Amino acid sequence: MDKDLSDAGDIQVDSGNDLQNGAVGGRSEISKSVENLSTDHRIKKKAKRGVVRQLSKDATPNSHSVVSARRSWKNTRRPRNGRGRGLPKKGGAGGKGVWGKPGSELQEEDVDMNDPNYESDSLENGDIELKTIIPQASVDEIRKNTESIVLEYYEHGDTDEAIAAFEDLDISEKNLFIQFAIEIALDHKPSHREMTSVLISDLYTHMVNQRDIASAFDWLLRNLPDLMLDTPDAPTVLGNFLARAVADDCLPPKIIQQFKEKIQEEHAQTCVHRAETLLTMKHGLVRLDNVWGIGGGLRPVKYLVRQMVLLLKEYLSSGDVQEATRCLVELEVPHFHHELVYEA
Repeated sequence: MDKDLSDAGDIQVDSGNDLQNGAVGGRSEISKSVENLSTDHRIKKKAKRGVVRQLSKDATPNSHSVVSARRSWKNTRRPRNGRGRGLPKKGGAGGKGVWGKPGSELQEEDVDMNDPNYESDSLENGDIELKTIIPQASVDEIRKNTESIVLEYYEHGDTDEAIAAFEDLDISEKNLFIQFAIEIALDHKPSHREMTSVLISDLYTHMVNQRDIASAFDWLLRNLPDLMLDTPDAPTVLGNFLARAVADDCLPPKIIQQFKEKIQEEHAQTCVHRAETLLTMKHGLVRLDNVWGIGGGLRPVKYLVRQMVLLLKEYLSSGDVQEATRCLVELEVPHFHHELVYEA
């Protein structure tokens, strides 16, 4: 009996241990499964957090992509909006209001085949020749520039300065200088016409030749009727210019006969005849030095007084105020007009 009891007690003890062992084993398996479930849940949750849903323009999901881990923005200078503050780059190029690196404009540019200004011919030949092209001034521009130079020359009287100004214009048609200078002098007083003759003589030794001067007189003779609209005595004045040019050796004497045969217009014939008369008169070449007379400021006082007396006598006999005024203006002595009042 004792053995049976002891055996039964042993059996009970063993059964209790077995139950305890089974319970412990079951609990460990359950805890392992719970841990596995929690681990899988964490992995799935983490994967869901890494998934970014991309939307198209129509706000419809079209794809999924896994984004890598975010970088740390701590202590970084890069802008977080993706645009930047417009500051230059560290290399010195780019940035707001910056064209490029210093000296980049001196570097050779790469040829772009898609450039609309691309020319394949120049690249195939391999030689590009650059030429300096100076645009030619129009006739109106030459007239305007010549007028300003001549009027300024009337003020200072320096032919060298006037010639330098003409040379700066760099015009191939030099005859236009002579043509416009004489045309301007037709509307001015005799002293300015004398200065124009001196300017033509100096231009002949520096810029123009006989062909240019002859071409200018040819144009003036052909357009003499138009010039007479502003200057009625244009044939006489132009004849004086032509004779003075021959006397200054700017034109050959035979040019008079050539103009007489070439131009048959009435006023042109009068002009040529006037020049021929001045050249064929006794001591004509010497007298042509004073063809425009002596300037008012250079005339002696006795001569001016005598001219004032003759002017008053002619006015008293004719009563022509316009003629008396014209004679007074031609004397070119505005500072001596008090003598006219005194003699009157």
